Amino acid sequence: MSVLTTAPAKTAPLAEEQPDTGERHRLTAVTGLAALSLDAMASVAYGPEAIVLVLAAAGGHGLGFTLPVTLAIAGLLAVLVASYRQVIAAFPDGGGSYAVAKTHLGRRASLVAAASLVLDYVLNVAVAVTAGVAALTSAFPGLYGDRLWICLAVLALITAVNLRGIADSAKAFLAPTAVFVLAILTLIAVGLFRSAPVSTEAAQGHASVVADNATTVGALLLLKAFASGCSALTGVEAIANAVPSFRAPRARRAQHAEAALGAVLGVMLIGLAVLISRFHLQPVDGVTVLAQLADASLGHNWAFYVVQFATMTLLALSANTSFGGLPVLLKLLARDNHLPHVFALKADRQVHRHGVLTLAAVSAVLLVLSGGDTNTLVPLFAIGVFVGFTLAQTGMVVHWRRERGPRWRGKAALNGFGALLTGVSAIVVTATKFHDGAWLIVVALPLLVAAFEKVHRAYTAIGERLGLGRVPARPHRDRSLVVVPVSALSRLTSEALTAAVSLGDEVRAVTVCHADPEDRAAADALERDWALWNPGVPLVRLPSERRTLGRPVAAYVRHIETASPGTRVTVLIPEVEPARAWQRLLQNQRGAVVAHAVRKDTDAAVCRLRLRLS
Repeated sequence: MSVLTTAPAKTAPLAEEQPDTGERHRLTAVTGLAALSLDAMASVAYGPEAIVLVLAAAGGHGLGFTLPVTLAIAGLLAVLVASYRQVIAAFPDGGGSYAVAKTHLGRRASLVAAASLVLDYVLNVAVAVTAGVAALTSAFPGLYGDRLWICLAVLALITAVNLRGIADSAKAFLAPTAVFVLAILTLIAVGLFRSAPVSTEAAQGHASVVADNATTVGALLLLKAFASGCSALTGVEAIANAVPSFRAPRARRAQHAEAALGAVLGVMLIGLAVLISRFHLQPVDGVTVLAQLADASLGHNWAFYVVQFATMTLLALSANTSFGGLPVLLKLLARDNHLPHVFALKADRQVHRHGVLTLAAVSAVLLVLSGGDTNTLVPLFAIGVFVGFTLAQTGMVVHWRRERGPRWRGKAALNGFGALLTGVSAIVVTATKFHDGAWLIVVALPLLVAAFEKVHRAYTAIGERLGLGRVPARPHRDRSLVVVPVSALSRLTSEALTAAVSLGDEVRAVTVCHADPEDRAAADALERDWALWNPGVPLVRLPSERRTLGRPVAAYVRHIETASPGTRVTVLIPEVEPARAWQRLLQNQRGAVVAHAVRKDTDAAVCRLRLRLS
């Protein structure tokens, strides 16, 4: 013993012998941006356009408010980034607004936050894929008729990459993200040195959407433009939801990624708004605002097409934000007994496989129902994330009031102001898009919360029956009886009886006999062979008037349970495991039929013995 405790280690353990903690399959701050911020990055393709389209109702004068509205959104972005950095530090297990609301606002509020995030993540996948494919079909109109199949193919590709792990998906999407950000920043930098557009070819031949009978620029119009532009903030919360996906120190890396996202997104939004004002850009049908800006700043040349291709690629890949954030959120919901526990399981490479596959399946259904049309899905988008923002900000106000640390009043006031802005935005977006399909979110949100509650009640009832959290009675030995269904004498029968006599105090073999003369003759032959074999186990004949196999066995087991209440009954079902997978098609599946009937109608344990055929 002393040798073991005092002998020095002469060699270090081999690298392959060291336990794999899974850190290499997690994210750094840089790869975290690629995996979890594509949604927010891609929003610069439609956020500024959403502002301009609303302000166009007030004519050219209304478009002059693009920069002030964008600055207000950038200010809200700064508030959200600061808030979510605090959320990351306070809730390093992830969950974002769900975790904040659960701790500070109560269980019901947390479920509303979770439901809103689930809806937003699912819709983000569908909107991102359809928007990316729409950009592709705009460049190649011949593909328009096949847009649904292209959407499903893109979804399958993103799903396959994420099943290999979030770190691998981040590496795969790092280059497209870098190209897009570099292209947009180049567009802005070059545009700032131009006093007039270098080209307007992209907008030529397209009708302007600026209203001729312009309305006045009132508070309601500005508020609507602000709410529409806030679609550029979707995805800001994804990093806080997926903190466990980062490498250690997880919270610090996630905070760095959140800050970098806020800085890059803010610069891009403000820069594009400045160019819109500088070039006096007016929105037109059939051409995006971003395309007009690329044309005006870089010219209608290869650089213009680089921006378009990078935008198209990032829009399609921005669905990856949901694949990074939603599985972690589903894991937390499953851990809290609001979803099936299977969502909390991890596969290799730190993959929540069931969450990834469920997200892909639901998104595929949405794509099929919408026919791959972006306009069908956009009215449903971004409402959920505003609800989550509002609950997270409100929860942080309560957090600061309870903590009462240094400068807590200022922090609480900042979060309270953010909650007011996002809450108003949620109301305005819902009201303005209600008849365009937003009513579906209003209906789906409480239904999803009700589903979470129902799952939680089911788990609570199961826990009560199992006595979870209480010291159980000491184990004791009961008389055991093993029932073995047989149909013929074979090596399988011998192996089954050998296992049965090893398991139970008493073993009975049973065979089902139907009323047909052929079946009765086979049963008589089996009884004669059984008597000659004499295995030391009685054979019980179970007559059945109907052509069924499972019910007679289940009825016999119920008879035993009634006649001998203290007996533990096990039904051991022998089955053949063929050498080739295709040979399973040759089996009659009788074992599955008997197992189903016994589980359904009795309390007996079911054991399925597999005899491997090499």
